[in-house]
Amino acid sequence: LRAAFSCSRSISSGKNRAAVQRPPLQEAGSRPYMPSLSTRNPSAKCYGDRFIPDRSAMDMDVAHYLLTEGKKDKENAAASPSKEAYRRLLAEKLLNNRTRILAFRNKPPEPENVFAADTVSSHQAKPAKQRRYIPQSAERTLDAPDLVDDYYLNLMDWGSSNVLSIALGDTMYLWDASSGSTSELVTVEEDNGPITSVSWAPDGRHLAIGLNSSDIQLWDTSSSRLLRTLKGVHESRVGSLAWNNNILTTGGMDGRIVNNDVRIRDHAVQTYQGHSQEVCGLKWSGSGQQLASGGNDNLLHIWDVSMASSMPSAGRNQWLHRLEDHTAAVKALAWCPFQSNLLATGGGGSDRCIKFWNTHTGACLNSVDTGSQVCSLLWNKNERELLSSHGFTQNQLTLWKYPSMVKMAELTGHTSRVLFMAQSPDGCTVASASADETLRFWNVFGTPEVAKPAPKASHSGMFNSSFAHIR
Repeated sequence: LRAAFSCSRSISSGKNRAAVQRPPLQEAGSRPYMPSLSTRNPSAKCYGDRFIPDRSAMDMDVAHYLLTEGKKDKENAAASPSKEAYRRLLAEKLLNNRTRILAFRNKPPEPENVFAADTVSSHQAKPAKQRRYIPQSAERTLDAPDLVDDYYLNLMDWGSSNVLSIALGDTMYLWDASSGSTSELVTVEEDNGPITSVSWAPDGRHLAIGLNSSDIQLWDTSSSRLLRTLKGVHESRVGSLAWNNNILTTGGMDGRIVNNDVRIRDHAVQTYQGHSQEVCGLKWSGSGQQLASGGNDNLLHIWDVSMASSMPSAGRNQWLHRLEDHTAAVKALAWCPFQSNLLATGGGGSDRCIKFWNTHTGACLNSVDTGSQVCSLLWNKNERELLSSHGFTQNQLTLWKYPSMVKMAELTGHTSRVLFMAQSPDGCTVASASADETLRFWNVFGTPEVAKPAPKASHSGMFNSSFAHIR
């Protein structure tokens, strides 16, 4: 791969480059047993008379001792109290308080061990689940030179086709996780760059790229073809993107949030106005009914599709909830995969908190002070766990058990703040990109019990009907 990018041009125009540049995205460092219902062999049964003692079932020595014990008591009457106490204690231990002399039937045999084990196993039908091993070091590390160190941008995403996209300065790179190959999709002009946001469409084929110039580009990655450029949506850079089927939602530094239907010429169909500063976080819920937005104005908004106006002329839509609990910028947003109305959010450097919200009621369910800037959040798709990435001082990834929020692991290795995280389609691997210009892969979420295949490209016809005559 190092040779593939040896000729790539410099990404940032304002810097003096060293003579030797690091190429991007290269390695840095049987049938169950059924016990018998009979407790002993029928052929071994001993049938006796209940009025005639059975000599074979008796212990003759113990019987003799019990018969002569009374006579010895009279003979030892003058013995000292201590010796008498010792004798009685010894008799109790040896005889186990046995007082019967005659026995009329053999004792039943002890139950078979298999039966006993089967009885125990019936009370432990479900064995205790073993604690999952969590590797403390990254599985793989790649170089990411010229990664823009900006908390408010969103420069990495992992698509359903198992291809990771990452913006390094003016250039968008694609890393195929299946083969480990890297390709350069596009290098934008310096007047439009750098790239400020990236997001895969649900089909895993089409990619949206937000630019510093306020334009949004739509690419077909299978053919490396620019399909469309959305202009005039925002007045300044586009730092956040989120897909909801055919709708591409964009958030800009101008505080506006716009829904764009990529199938039609007049793409801007709805506008949400609630932030007074840059929109740095956008996430649609799994059902596609609610949109969460976070801004540099410390605000979190929940927007509901049912409240949105379908007429652009109607202007701005009203939010469902306006939440002001964070005391710093709200960039990290993550919808819970096992509870549709549960949202986790993370605050910036002067807030440092992860908060959990009931988006139906707007209630804050819990708040945890992490001690450092929260840059990104990801839910485990297979367990009730949450992963957070942080800045100063440890620049770590922290795995939390939900809802107790007990720390399960802290993953270190980055030497600067971990700005972005992305999750593989199977939910097992997490990629983290840091201001230290490295991209690390962590096997933090383990292996699911039943591997789910990557979703098929059910939206492959999303662009086919429109771009032929729009371009």
